[in-house]
Amino acid sequence: MTAGRFFALLGLLIWSYLLLGRGLFWWPRLPKLAAAPKAWPRIVAVVPARDEAPVIGAAVTSLLRQEYLGEFSIVLVDDHSSDGTGRIAQEAAAALGMSHRLRVVTAPPLPAGWSGKLSAMAEGVRVAGEGAAPDAYLFTDADIAHHPQNLSELAARLETGYDLVSLMVKLHCRSLAERFMIPAFVYFFAMLYPFGWVSDPRKRIAAAAGGCMLMRRTAFERIGGLESVKGELIDDCALARAVKRGGRIWLGMTRDTVSLREYPDLPTIWNMIVRTAYAQLNYSVLLLIATVVALGVTFLAPIFVLPSGRWATVLGLVAWLTMSVTYAPMLRFYGASIVRAPTLPAVAVVYLAATVVSAWRHWRGRGGLWKGRVSWQSRP
Repeated sequence: MTAGRFFALLGLLIWSYLLLGRGLFWWPRLPKLAAAPKAWPRIVAVVPARDEAPVIGAAVTSLLRQEYLGEFSIVLVDDHSSDGTGRIAQEAAAALGMSHRLRVVTAPPLPAGWSGKLSAMAEGVRVAGEGAAPDAYLFTDADIAHHPQNLSELAARLETGYDLVSLMVKLHCRSLAERFMIPAFVYFFAMLYPFGWVSDPRKRIAAAAGGCMLMRRTAFERIGGLESVKGELIDDCALARAVKRGGRIWLGMTRDTVSLREYPDLPTIWNMIVRTAYAQLNYSVLLLIATVVALGVTFLAPIFVLPSGRWATVLGLVAWLTMSVTYAPMLRFYGASIVRAPTLPAVAVVYLAATVVSAWRHWRGRGGLWKGRVSWQSRP
């Protein structure tokens, strides 16, 4: 067997497995609603915010407009913003006549060994616990606009027996760069963490989407709170792993709760990927090498073997077609043309390059850079 035919066959076998054997990760199925519980839990939203002036007003407004029948309040932790983030949040609450439901506090100085976001979240949890402790925490980012029933739907699902429920919100996808990169970002995430497997207690795989997580307080305390994941750059998946070791988690998708953060050009998206890609590999050189090889064989080999003879061409084309078929539903979910599905190998090359650069930045002590602050793991 020639090398071309071997790699073409290998690529086809890989994509046959991905199509049928990995939890149908490529199909963005929206979850069915859970029945309303007999009693609604008391929930406090914890919102870490650092220089979020353009989006914080809309995010806070969407939280305060939740049509939730239980007790609900918000703690926003202003993480040393320089753009008036806290003030804008308070103005948004005042405009709705709901200032009493929002508390804005300042994050403490960043402790050694903590990532900035988790430190701010920990302060929010501390403040939320003053007085009557909540039944659950809604951990949400400062750039998320929640649809009015979002909290009710999350709480109803939590009360069916889960310890952590999370939603992959719909990311901003309007610019040319976003349409090229964002559907693939969610596609690759789902490939790595098939949503159905995450929610299956029989599977060890665990993940969450940090922009929108509702977590039962008892589960939070059981895992040792945020202290247990204090240095994690990919904090949402770390929390999910900790919770699933002794409980149940659920991860879904939504069209209606959306991210307000815009990615107007490719460098902006590039930096988002570079920030965490090497952390996803646990800062392992061996995993980096394995990832480069795996991505090359999976996404590029079916293309490169096309000129290698008749059978290699046929097998390579079938593998490429299968790859495109799995990508098309995510493109449709994001309103992009499915004609772009065959370009997935090109997108994979960008993600592969970003992963290598992520490792290089980490080795230089610049990994995890976000809004002028480097995560503690990456400091020299």
